[in-house]
Amino acid sequence: MPKTLIFLVIGLIFGAGLGYLVAATVGVGYGDVAQGADTIHDHSAHDHGQGAHDHDKLTEVIGLAPTLSLVLHPDGRQSRNLEMVVENFTFDPQAVNGAHVEGHGHAHVYVNGIKLARAYGPWLHLQALPIGTHDIRVTLNANDHSALAVNGTPVEATATLVIE
Repeated sequence: MPKTLIFLVIGLIFGAGLGYLVAATVGVGYGDVAQGADTIHDHSAHDHGQGAHDHDKLTEVIGLAPTLSLVLHPDGRQSRNLEMVVENFTFDPQAVNGAHVEGHGHAHVYVNGIKLARAYGPWLHLQALPIGTHDIRVTLNANDHSALAVNGTPVEATATLVIE
């Protein structure tokens, strides 16, 4: 019985060590993604069970014009917390896919022109971005996913992020 336990412990130690070596050879570190990754998963083509949305449609703002600015906060070597600072706008996740309600909606977040996610609140975690320069663009959208616009111009903000 004692020899079985000793062999089990030895096997676990060598197994973990071998797993670590294999991960290290392909560039995976603890809490990181593969260092060679150069793409971000594109969510723009996903239906997510909600049917097609007309993301190119503009919904003209009637009341007070919403404003949007972006702040990027470090969160690890390759990740950032994106803060979306808004005025005259309310994030309204319960009404998504519903009718437009003036001053309510959500945001669409794009990285290098690819839709990364919807944001239903003012913060979004951008995880494990590849090394390089990234163009971040955020649009404010109505519940029906159309882009909110003022005088025909979408309400959006951009930022450039460099991951070294």
